[in-house]
Amino acid sequence: MDKKVEFSNHDLKKLIGPLIIEQALAISVGMIDTIMVSSLGEAAVSGVSLVDMINVLLINIFAALATGGAVVASQFIGARDLEKARRSANQLLTVTFTISLIIMTIALFLRSRLLLLLFGTIEDDVMKNAMTYFFITGLAYPFIAIYNSCAALFRAMGNSRVSMATSMVVNMVNVAGNAFCLFILRMGVEGVAIPTLVSQATGSAIMLVLISNPHRVIYIRRKGFKPDFNIIRRILFIGIPSGLENSIFQLGRLLVVSIIAYFGTVQIAANAVANNLDSLGCIPGQAMSLAMITVIGQCIGARDYKQARYYTKKLIKIAYAVTAGMNAIILISMPLILRIYNLSDETLRLAAILVLIHNGCAILLWPSSFTLPNALRAANDVKYTMFVSIGSMFLFRVVFSYILGIGLGWGAIGVWVSMVMDWISRFCFFVFRFRSGKWETKYIPVSSDNVELSA
Repeated sequence: MDKKVEFSNHDLKKLIGPLIIEQALAISVGMIDTIMVSSLGEAAVSGVSLVDMINVLLINIFAALATGGAVVASQFIGARDLEKARRSANQLLTVTFTISLIIMTIALFLRSRLLLLLFGTIEDDVMKNAMTYFFITGLAYPFIAIYNSCAALFRAMGNSRVSMATSMVVNMVNVAGNAFCLFILRMGVEGVAIPTLVSQATGSAIMLVLISNPHRVIYIRRKGFKPDFNIIRRILFIGIPSGLENSIFQLGRLLVVSIIAYFGTVQIAANAVANNLDSLGCIPGQAMSLAMITVIGQCIGARDYKQARYYTKKLIKIAYAVTAGMNAIILISMPLILRIYNLSDETLRLAAILVLIHNGCAILLWPSSFTLPNALRAANDVKYTMFVSIGSMFLFRVVFSYILGIGLGWGAIGVWVSMVMDWISRFCFFVFRFRSGKWETKYIPVSSDNVELSA
């Protein structure tokens, strides 16, 4: 029997508000790192930014698996099968922690080769900073995997306040550690990396304690880590395509940034600064993307496709409204924000141009290009989103970046124009898919033997 799933405006505010704050806090960690390390010079900024691109590539694997777990848990909650929802929590943590250990080991042993492979010849001082930062932050991968998994499970329950509060703690530890290591101990890039590691370890420990509370709708059980391959398959069915999509997308970004690296430290540093400001403009859309998983996942689990369509449209409208407001504020205040960075005038001028390209176009394109696909993923339509994202990324971000960046000599500006072309492609394909209704045929319900609905 199909179940009715409804989210009041109050429910959505309770879910979305903390998500926006959490995303802002998460992005601010990277911004604060870049601002503080800028006091060490452009070589340090460049080294940190190059490693952060690799970190994002690898961490996206954990995020994709967490998305898979959140989709599965949300669907089980929507179907009122809380026993399977709880089992999925244990399985998600087991899978993500194991994979994170493997990735950490490989990355740490091959970090110099990865840097040379992806970015080619790098100036010696940039390489030295990158190697140090890579080793320390790489140790944080298992902690990040645990945190992402627990946060995804709380969101699946509709409780985003827990991860928001934990993110606040992580941020405070990171900022205090940065200030102490850089300005009191006078450390180099390790003074930014060590607090990042400590803060991530703190966050994962807090989340593990909270998700172990048996009074929650979903919680982990000490005796529940025996593999359940049916649930693991469901998690990986979402997680693997999403992981491939995100990882190849980030790999494409790395290939594109390798073009920028050829143009020298100024363009690398400008790209790093612009990435930080651009991330602020994406906060509303990213928060709405996470909300999509919870809301649409529960609708799909209840097989209530009318509500799934309704809430998808509603969340997209909210995403557009808040994205427009956020990016307008950034564009207006950009001259003041750029003064924070202790970089050359040439670097800051280029960063300003890149921000104008990104944030101006994001107002019209970003929500449909990146928030809408999560509604499709929540309905198990993961292969379509994967093929569209990978194909669009390679054609526009990679091929056109070489054409515009090197062929026409536009440098970083050509790369960012190519990125907007990728957005336009995604916009067209994902809007068409949603309107076609084919995404509604992908979910296969599990027969439920447990229909309790206690909190």
